Amino acid sequence: MTLPPFEEVVRIHGPTVWRVCRALLGPVEADDAWSETFLAALRAYPQLEPDSNVEAWLVTIAHRKAIDQHRVRARAPLPVPELPEGSAEAQTTVDGELWNEVKALPFTQRAAVTYHHLVGLPYAEIAAILGNSEAAARRAAADGIKTLRTRLARTMEGVVR
Repeated sequence: MTLPPFEEVVRIHGPTVWRVCRALLGPVEADDAWSETFLAALRAYPQLEPDSNVEAWLVTIAHRKAIDQHRVRARAPLPVPELPEGSAEAQTTVDGELWNEVKALPFTQRAAVTYHHLVGLPYAEIAAILGNSEAAARRAAADGIKTLRTRLARTMEGVVR
């Protein structure tokens, strides 16, 4: 048995994937997840076994795309009605100091802090990138944050005075 043309797969299974995306994400994000599902499926389709359950395969991809959308939503900043008060001069000083202090961290700490706190990667992935253990990645990030807090507390004392 051979696989049908991909256009036919989209025609047959598109409504099912749409229902899955809409049920998991709602109407706004469902369009993006549906598109991403079929883009990913198109790339992998040539390697699919001819006797595979195409519908289950597509639903699995849609499920993973929905999880990705939830993760993106969880990391998105929340709007606030107004910015907290503070002098722009003090904020510029703190921002500049923050980046100077981040640059001053040892490479492993700087990388662990960046990958976890700015990118949102889990420690297992950071460990794989850095070539160390998950515990070492967690320790490097914790040490980096501790150093930044200590150094920036001193900076803030100077700015507030």
